[in-house]
Amino acid sequence: MEDRNTAPLDPKTATEAAPDNRGTDDRRQHMLGFIRAKDFVRVQDLAREFRVSEVTIRSDLDILARDGSVRRVHGGVVALLASRKETAFEERADSFAQEKRLIAKAAVDMVTSGDSIVLDAGTTTMAIAHALADRSDLEGLTVFTPGLNVALALERAIPRIQVVVTGGTLRPQQHSLVEPLNTLILQRVRATIAFLGCNGFDHQRGIMAASLPDAMLKQAIIAAARRIIVVTDASKFTQSAVVSFCAYDEVDTILTAGQVDADALAVVRDAGVHVQVAGE
Repeated sequence: MEDRNTAPLDPKTATEAAPDNRGTDDRRQHMLGFIRAKDFVRVQDLAREFRVSEVTIRSDLDILARDGSVRRVHGGVVALLASRKETAFEERADSFAQEKRLIAKAAVDMVTSGDSIVLDAGTTTMAIAHALADRSDLEGLTVFTPGLNVALALERAIPRIQVVVTGGTLRPQQHSLVEPLNTLILQRVRATIAFLGCNGFDHQRGIMAASLPDAMLKQAIIAAARRIIVVTDASKFTQSAVVSFCAYDEVDTILTAGQVDADALAVVRDAGVHVQVAGE
């Protein structure tokens, strides 16, 4: 007589042996993060990963597909990364305030007296500008920026910090100066370090910007500095945007803060980028 305790498990039911006890909504959010970290995921792989039946997985995927988070394809699923429209500076100024402060502190710790810095336009780089102005021990800095409000935030630190506005055509959404003409100064600069923001990540296209003018500006900043630091709160790791401005291997560090999605973080690190989480 066959020993029932040692009989092989049916692979179709084996995933039910140790069910995932997380709540349904929690499981779906973890599942979404797992899918976003891959090009394509099979239903069987999701069932094995989350220790539930394939029927349950298909039900979860139907709901995620209705939400617009994923697209069902033959044999599995692919993620549809959230692509948000560009919003005005003022609409984003108060979001993730604590994370931006942590990023700003860590960013300024990378700076030494005498450095030349390119500081992108944006809310996170605005936090860096305030942190730079607060650091009275840093002297002899030169900051190049396309952000009019970033330049004004640094005004109180003159003459300890020399502030150079890079010029160009005013773009009201970010109070930034873009093409045409914004590269006239940047193309003559070779700064020590650049801090630039982003609007999301794409596992194939790299680091994303909200618009073509913004992407072109960021490309000019990358060409103008020896060390490239992308600064962004953790929410951007599960977002995408309109246009790529660089590949992962074009930056030295991604500096972030907050609760970073583990699967999305793994994708970026697997691309060879050093990710520093401020405050950890």
